Amino acid sequence: MQFHHRGYVSGEPRIEPAAGFGIDRPVELPDELDVLIVGTGPAGMIAAAQLAQFPGVNTRIVERRGGRLEIGQADGIQARSVESFNAFGFAHRIIDEAYRITHMAFWNPDPENPQNIIRISLPEDDPAHLSEWPHLIVNQARVLDYFAEFAQNSPGRITPDYGWEFLDLTVHDGPDAGERPVEVRLRRSEGTPGAGEERTVRAKYVVGCDGARSDVRRAIGRRLVGDQAMHAWGVIDVLAATDFPDIRTKAAIQSHDGGSILLIPREGGHLFRLYVDLGEVREDDGGAVRRTPVETIIERANRILHPYSVDVKSVAWHSVYEVAHRLTDKFDDVETDAEAERTPRVLIAGDACHTHSAKAGQGMNVSMQDGWNLAWKLGHVVEGRASEALLSTYSAERQVIAKNLIDFDKEWSTLMAMKPEDFDDPNYLSDWYVKTFEFPSGLMTQYTPSILTGGDEHQALASGFPVGKRFHSAGTVQASTGNPKQLGHLHRADGRWRIYVFADPAAPALAGTPTAALADWLAHDPASPLAATPVGGDDDAWFDVKVIYQQDHAEVNLNEVPAVFKPVLQPFGLTDRAKVFASGTVAGEYFDIFEERGVDRAGAIVVVRPDQYVSAVLPLTATDELAAFFAPILATSAPAAV
Repeated sequence: MQFHHRGYVSGEPRIEPAAGFGIDRPVELPDELDVLIVGTGPAGMIAAAQLAQFPGVNTRIVERRGGRLEIGQADGIQARSVESFNAFGFAHRIIDEAYRITHMAFWNPDPENPQNIIRISLPEDDPAHLSEWPHLIVNQARVLDYFAEFAQNSPGRITPDYGWEFLDLTVHDGPDAGERPVEVRLRRSEGTPGAGEERTVRAKYVVGCDGARSDVRRAIGRRLVGDQAMHAWGVIDVLAATDFPDIRTKAAIQSHDGGSILLIPREGGHLFRLYVDLGEVREDDGGAVRRTPVETIIERANRILHPYSVDVKSVAWHSVYEVAHRLTDKFDDVETDAEAERTPRVLIAGDACHTHSAKAGQGMNVSMQDGWNLAWKLGHVVEGRASEALLSTYSAERQVIAKNLIDFDKEWSTLMAMKPEDFDDPNYLSDWYVKTFEFPSGLMTQYTPSILTGGDEHQALASGFPVGKRFHSAGTVQASTGNPKQLGHLHRADGRWRIYVFADPAAPALAGTPTAALADWLAHDPASPLAATPVGGDDDAWFDVKVIYQQDHAEVNLNEVPAVFKPVLQPFGLTDRAKVFASGTVAGEYFDIFEERGVDRAGAIVVVRPDQYVSAVLPLTATDELAAFFAPILATSAPAAV
């Protein structure tokens, strides 16, 4: 991380100077604001954390509870989420306290003694090494804590307004609607000071992150549609004495006649979670299965685990749920036939949009990507960086992802509920797990062409950075320091676009080369996207432009590198020399990102949006195409620097 450029920092450098609405932020909820987020779950908290990087946006997040979540239901953290956590500055901290999954054990009935279970396979969790980040288990509450810390330490100084319950909203239209057309009724929650008190606030936009029973979704006339599989599962987080040998390994356990268990070791070395198969639910059950005693769940677990057993000493949390797969038809308040007439004012994210089983470990992960996808777009629109048309891309992008998730989870849930004898191959479940790993890891998401995602005409120039997929980091060498750096790990959740210039083979000092010509165009041409950057602030306030040379880092003279790759930072006019990279050997390891990610030696431009997804791959000479890509995204005039 970089600091001191605004003056010497003697304390925690992660606490950024307050700015905009973060300066003297009022304790009480204001009557008027820009963005109101309802719900402090994963989608809501990542949205608040991202919007805290936009201090010019007056954002508040309300929560019905009187305080922070203490015990969360979700616990699976996929590689894509950890990658995202790094952008918010806490990946390594949460890795240190989490349980790390490296393998998954599969247990089936012993063919010679079906009443007993035996391990049949132990495949690697990420056999293709799709990510350098691990697959983790950690309580949802801790994830929310880290996002809350980031939001509070960011320039916007966002903290949750606890104890406010959402009642309903009205979106006003017409000439009298004003700048804040969404009128929201809130009520003080029971058990909080002033319980029952109602008040009204006005907002430009409302984001509903209030769960599967979302009142925001109800208020805009959306509903979850789908099916409910009549199969129940008991979930228990326990401390127990046990002789089961894989108790600290994620495991899928299928018994002969007792059902199945999905075992999830928890953080801390002792706690573990069991998803215990409770079997089919009668149509006339009337919800009785949800009242299954925890003792019954434990008894069922011991039957499945035979000849092993668990002697439960403490139950930290338990629940019973029936698998439900439901999807909202649209994630905002604009009907499809009205999209040409207006843009969204109310949007929903996370469980308010999609519900599924917990066994694929996707709920929290997909919800966070919902929230991040939406939040940077709101920041750009409200601050005047982009037109409101940007908000229409949110539902279009994330609804497809949610549909894919539900299709995947239906298959995984069905397989987990099947009896071992229903499989022709006893290794079918473990083979399927390995074969489909890219999807649950969160790395298969690929956005289709839109105003934010270009085509694949030039994909061959950078085959390792597929357009529409997340930017897959690779190692390189920082020219100014000679230190190895993972390029993607430098992408911070600061709302900026990234433009990576993979240089042609010529040295930086040579004029008239494709890289030099592109640098001149970026810096001086009115059609350059950088021309939209507000005057008076940092040169890289909106666009983080980095260059990667093919030469050894020792051969790159920083004084010969074009100025656009060395932006000037305010208020002291200091030069940022951290954006120039090269190849080379450091501590015996050779780094060549061109080779590792299939980048053409003729060079390429890779454009990456603020939430780390690749938007375009272009030739170094494609300035017209680069200008055309950003033209519908950027506002016609830039606001003043905040």
